[in-house]
Amino acid sequence: MSIIEIKNLSFSYDKQVILENINLSVKENDFLAIIGPNGGGKSTLLKLILGINAVKNGSILTFGELPKKNLAHVGYVPQNTNVNTDFPIKVIEVVLMGHIGTKRPLFGYANEEKMCAMGALAQVGMEKFANEKIGSLSGGQRQRVMIARALCAHPKILILDEPTASVDIEGQKQIYKLLESLNSYITMIVVSHDISVIVQYANKVVHINKTLSSHDVSTLNPKEDNTSTHFCEVELFNKLNENK
Repeated sequence: MSIIEIKNLSFSYDKQVILENINLSVKENDFLAIIGPNGGGKSTLLKLILGINAVKNGSILTFGELPKKNLAHVGYVPQNTNVNTDFPIKVIEVVLMGHIGTKRPLFGYANEEKMCAMGALAQVGMEKFANEKIGSLSGGQRQRVMIARALCAHPKILILDEPTASVDIEGQKQIYKLLESLNSYITMIVVSHDISVIVQYANKVVHINKTLSSHDVSTLNPKEDNTSTHFCEVELFNKLNENK
């Protein structure tokens, strides 16, 4: 079942073409990795899927409807978790923001929302940090908190933009292992430059540089090779090009 269907999509800012004739189908429980150069259109595609930018040429449907009609089913984790880390806000308060659409003014959050937030923190292994200041955490820990915030909306699709940017190698592994476990019931779309890592978890890779090239990477999964944890990016690109 396709839960995101993109057909003949093109997009321009003024007269500058950013995306051209994009066709992409995302199925339930896919783990889709989006790679490509800076300025190639990756972030623009995310904005179109999220309904932030309006589709003018072509079409995008999520669950068979226009993106804005199904935003409640889509969680989003932005790239930069380092903004204003000096702001005195606790981890649990950040996660509760995932309920912002249902928050009742003047009366705060309901007990069930607080329980959901703690449950989301438990899912990402951060429950013991609930009352810590968000600025005291490492980059990897903050990213897991942002994932927990997105989980509060009980999304069917989770979109992450460079989830391991500025995160150390061990933190990267932990985040991707977390995403792998969540993928058992949530469809994943991840924009990443960490090709040698992401290919271990993604079942599909699309390369975007104005146009789109799509690849099934299930036969390239380095998990099948237990002799090494390294997967060469040059080798990956060579194999993908062979499959074109």
